[in-house]
Amino acid sequence: MKFSLVIAAILATFNLFAQDKQGQLFPSFDSTRIYYEVSGNGYPVILVHGFTGTSRGWKRGTLYPALLKQGYQVIILDQRGNGQSDKPHSDTAYANDAEAKDIMALATALKLKSYDIIGYSRGSIITSRVMVTDKRVHKAVMGGMGADYTNPNWPRRIHAYKALMGDTSLHDVDEMMVWIGKNNFDNLSLALQQKYQPSTSPAELAKIKIPVLLIDGSEDKTNGDVSILQKFIPGAKYAEVPGDHNSAQNTKEFADAIINFLK
Repeated sequence: MKFSLVIAAILATFNLFAQDKQGQLFPSFDSTRIYYEVSGNGYPVILVHGFTGTSRGWKRGTLYPALLKQGYQVIILDQRGNGQSDKPHSDTAYANDAEAKDIMALATALKLKSYDIIGYSRGSIITSRVMVTDKRVHKAVMGGMGADYTNPNWPRRIHAYKALMGDTSLHDVDEMMVWIGKNNFDNLSLALQQKYQPSTSPAELAKIKIPVLLIDGSEDKTNGDVSILQKFIPGAKYAEVPGDHNSAQNTKEFADAIINFLK
């Protein structure tokens, strides 16, 4: 009898955190399985990738190894609809801050009492939701993001959704669609991510009391004016590093600025 109970407990644990070759899968708040990896043993930092990205992208950049070298515990994940995480095709799977809830659920599963969070590009949009919602966030970094996302009717978000659903008349997202066409993405999942991509209002940002760093490439004009976003967030710091939207996050200056801010 005792042996059977032990086996049952082992199987339950296995189902809760399914093993993967490089990381683990955990069931989020709605049972969507989210892939994540944890490296290091210091203060926890969660990294949030951008649109069509995965956790592996951080490993190719400068920040991930810099954080480990500085003794942080680094947590990376594939947001739902991307990489090795589940890719649900229902509207409810992406509505109501689902992606932010995944991050908070992961922090809970890992028993984090406090943590820092860093997002880049669309990852900053999700980071914004986490930092206004989760009191465990100690510091936050938003990279590659200006004020445009605070508009719930941001035209580019709407155009991206429509293009992913087959509308070929919206040429401001042509470059994005060329990239997507060259890769084996789950396009319906990507469309739903755009459809339900959250905005954070200036009123919500005005209530933030934690330290926030906004970091942007000197040639990045992608997501609106960072100086406006800085005015929305009390006490927010700003750092400019070399590069455009695609290259800035891979520079040494990017990693150095974030490490200095976290310290």
